[in-house]
Amino acid sequence: MKKIMLGVLGMTLLLSSCVSQKKYAELESKQKETQDLLNSATVKLNTCLEEKATANSRLQTLEDQNAFLKANNQELINNMGNLTTLTTKGAENLEKSLESLKEKDLTIRKLQDAITRRDSVNLALVQSLKGVLGNLDDEDIEISVEKGVVFVSISDKLLFSTGSYTVTQAAKNVLGKVAQVVNNKPDFEFMVEGHTDNVPYRGSNGVLLDNWDLSVKRATSVVRILEKDFGVAPARMTAAGRSHYAPLVDNNTSDNRAKNRRTRIVVLPKIDQFYSMIEEGMKDPAINN
Repeated sequence: MKKIMLGVLGMTLLLSSCVSQKKYAELESKQKETQDLLNSATVKLNTCLEEKATANSRLQTLEDQNAFLKANNQELINNMGNLTTLTTKGAENLEKSLESLKEKDLTIRKLQDAITRRDSVNLALVQSLKGVLGNLDDEDIEISVEKGVVFVSISDKLLFSTGSYTVTQAAKNVLGKVAQVVNNKPDFEFMVEGHTDNVPYRGSNGVLLDNWDLSVKRATSVVRILEKDFGVAPARMTAAGRSHYAPLVDNNTSDNRAKNRRTRIVVLPKIDQFYSMIEEGMKDPAINN
């Protein structure tokens, strides 16, 4: 009986030993699987950490770029605002400049029209003078237009005797023809200028001292003839003497000195008449359109 009990006990221990060994093997296998999973998870974790670090670095770079772009964008916005302001001011200045140019162009056109009208009147005056004086020699009388002014230059040999300021009878015929033209042009004024050469005046009558006196006296003599003999209104005339200080040519020969001894009648429109011509031009639709 005792042997049987010992046998049963031995069998029990043997069976128990076999079961424990099997479980151990199973546990060991599971531990290995778990270790493999842990190792795999550790590898993946490390990979994720590396990717996170890379992502964080890229994120920081993108944030820096974003901040830079925002700053540049704001600067561009500010510059655009300044540029818009400058462009607006430039456009305003350009518009003002164009308006100013238009006004200046209009003024120039009006003045040109007035000058054209004045030149037309002067041309008609020259034609009238040449019509009544055309039979005289060019050496005795010359008609010209300079800077919009009509000049009638008469040599002293036709008007006066040497050293005298008394108008000759032959000269009165010439002055009468000039008076005929100027009397038909009541809107014009004129000045009579006496000119001499540079030879000093040596008169003996005590009235005249020098060439200044002689040139003025000759001018007043012509003015008096035009007024008293031919009815030219004295208010339209001015008498002036230039002595020898406005020569046509150098006084180095007798022929040149003869050219410089002359009386010049300067015919010009009244200043207010010229302004009226400008005002009329301003009213002209052809100019204002």
